[in-house]
Amino acid sequence: MKRISKNVVALLMAATTLTGTHLMAQETATNELKYPTLEDLIPGGATYRYAESLYGLQWWGDQCIKPGIDSLVAVNPKNGKETLLTTRESINQALEAEKLGKLSHLYNVQLPWEDQTKLLITLPGRYITYDWKAGKTTDILTFDKQAANTDYTVAGGHVAYTLKNNLYVDNKQVTDEPEGIVCGQSVHRNEFGISKGTFWSPKGTLLAFYRMDESMVTQYPLVDITARVGEVNNIRYPMAGMTSHKVQVGIYNPANGNTVYLNTGDPTDRYFTNIAWAPDEKTLFLIELNRDQNHSKLCQYDVATGKLMQVLIEERHPKYVEPQQPIVFLPWDSNKFIYQSQRDGYNHLYLYDLERLHAIQPQELTKEEAEKLWNTIKKAGKGKTPTRVAGVQLTSGPWLVQSILGFNAKKKEVIIAATKESPLQSNLYKVSIANGKLTPIDNGLGVHNAQLSASGTYLLDNWSAPDVPRAINIASTANGKETVRLLTAANPFEGFKMPSVEVGTLKAADGKTDLYYRLIKPADFDPTKKYPAIVYVYGGPHAQMIVNNWNYAARGWNLYMANKGYILFTVDNRGSSNRGLEFENCTFRHLGIEEGKDQVKGVEFLQSLPYVDGNRIGVHGWSFGGHMTTALMLRYPDLFKVGVAGGPVIDWGYYEVMYGERYMDTPQTNPEGYKQCNLKNLAPNLKGHLMIIHDDHDDTCVPQHTLSFMKACVDARTYPDLFIYPGHKHNVLGRDRVHLHEKITRYFEDYLKYPGR
Repeated sequence: MKRISKNVVALLMAATTLTGTHLMAQETATNELKYPTLEDLIPGGATYRYAESLYGLQWWGDQCIKPGIDSLVAVNPKNGKETLLTTRESINQALEAEKLGKLSHLYNVQLPWEDQTKLLITLPGRYITYDWKAGKTTDILTFDKQAANTDYTVAGGHVAYTLKNNLYVDNKQVTDEPEGIVCGQSVHRNEFGISKGTFWSPKGTLLAFYRMDESMVTQYPLVDITARVGEVNNIRYPMAGMTSHKVQVGIYNPANGNTVYLNTGDPTDRYFTNIAWAPDEKTLFLIELNRDQNHSKLCQYDVATGKLMQVLIEERHPKYVEPQQPIVFLPWDSNKFIYQSQRDGYNHLYLYDLERLHAIQPQELTKEEAEKLWNTIKKAGKGKTPTRVAGVQLTSGPWLVQSILGFNAKKKEVIIAATKESPLQSNLYKVSIANGKLTPIDNGLGVHNAQLSASGTYLLDNWSAPDVPRAINIASTANGKETVRLLTAANPFEGFKMPSVEVGTLKAADGKTDLYYRLIKPADFDPTKKYPAIVYVYGGPHAQMIVNNWNYAARGWNLYMANKGYILFTVDNRGSSNRGLEFENCTFRHLGIEEGKDQVKGVEFLQSLPYVDGNRIGVHGWSFGGHMTTALMLRYPDLFKVGVAGGPVIDWGYYEVMYGERYMDTPQTNPEGYKQCNLKNLAPNLKGHLMIIHDDHDDTCVPQHTLSFMKACVDARTYPDLFIYPGHKHNVLGRDRVHLHEKITRYFEDYLKYPGR
């Protein structure tokens, strides 16, 4: 559920025309091809096959660093010339001389000091600085080997970490809290873009951290069955409409050991996220969100006193506001920052001037006053005219900014990843701060993940396309042209019989919105046959199943099932990501309903295909996809014959506060919505074969969902099947993952493959 937790394009955009890429491997010399097994296709499999990569690639200033097992080399981004910096043997000699341990490879070493010949080495309980030019260690920072959430500041040379529920810095205990109060860890159940609990200031002299009081939150029991007598593991789990935790933000100073807490007032039913430091370290910024999640405030606090200085920007929306990214200051101007917002329907960049925000609240200005106020930084007039809250809009259009990679300070440009080419793609662009001019800086294909060099001059571009397993190159941000090719990965399924994959569009249930679908056919597809079909579904927010990367993001199990004689089908319904706010929030207060209607449109398309047996349609999904699988089996019992639902949400009243209330409001304010979306109420509708799979330690979709559904089915005299994976949380990982997919496969083989069953 947690965000499970992202040129071909011109063709893909063509109305409902199918485009396909046949993923058939070239035949071997003996012309004997074999089918890949689950061991080949599933992570954790003994022979799991994946596209080759280069691990630990990074920048050292503007030099590309390529770690290996035994050597560390620098790659000149202009011509690809490699220079050996050091070897694992040299490093290990220095480490073993001081009895610090040794490295088995160099993939995890870091070069954070662009003007020094130093490596940062992480070993259990140690941060070690090694000077490869001098051939010796220069600094050793030791901490508890049981430490979690470690956070090292290169600038300050300090390390923050947690032991159990308390925060430590440089082996000094910063907090002393009882059970029920957690410090230095992620809060608000990782919603609102939160992934950590500590935030070092730019110079590494101060540490902001979260303190979460969850002592008032109801404890939920999970049972550990590995003990002779099962042991209860309690987790704090705030369900929708119930009492939630309270969060504060502290500022710790390692120099004097003092901690100042921000004076946010009573934190009840308030969320604090997107923490950012001012370049001068004197103030801290965060975005506050009310419990209804329809009103956000960008707030500035004085670090020395904890006092609220000003509310700088406010946003409201009748459904929800969802801040995901902290503000980012321009490296050449400490008074200007970039703020991200979906206020025009798509996530875009807005430029603000801090001094002017302090002088006059932009919310108080008329449109004409705002236009005059911002004229000095708006320059060439690119973007929308400022409104009372708009700032200067740097990017605009029916596409969204996915991330900021960094800046080219010399040219005063911000480098971004965005969906401008296609909702299925992630491409790279530079944006002029002066006039908002947007310039592509990649090849326009596929999905790109990139790292920006220190000066912003070069990109380490790791990309994939439907027929490109992986390519890694260095490219210039000046013109987007590749300067050095570091890797072209081979097809990991060379010599195997692989299915074909097609992508196209169909209309949503609203009759107007285009939805993208993926269709996978068996390698030995025969158009004269009638095949059973399986819908693989997720369907929820912050997830997209179909993208223009390798195999169109088809998962290994989908490929496997196609080769076993099924048509595998997926459609990204309304409510999923990368299509804008209106596309996503149309499901507000009734999760699963509109999504299900779109899935049915997908099935109707399937049934129109002459090679699909419309009477043998199955469905499978996990988490939100588990909810969708169960809902489709119950709401459309004559359409879907077999389903396998993993880790499903059954009753949104059992799901957590932050996610659940954003999309459903509370059970108290939306009783009809919760009743309509509670699948226990639909238990009497079950006709086909449905298997529910759940992990006994699931702390995201707690086991109560599945167990209560089983009780509802018993009461209704309907007969689902149940399988439990002991010792796993919200998904089945490691070697057991192969077992999981074999279990799912057998269920469809038993009940869907053959007519009449």
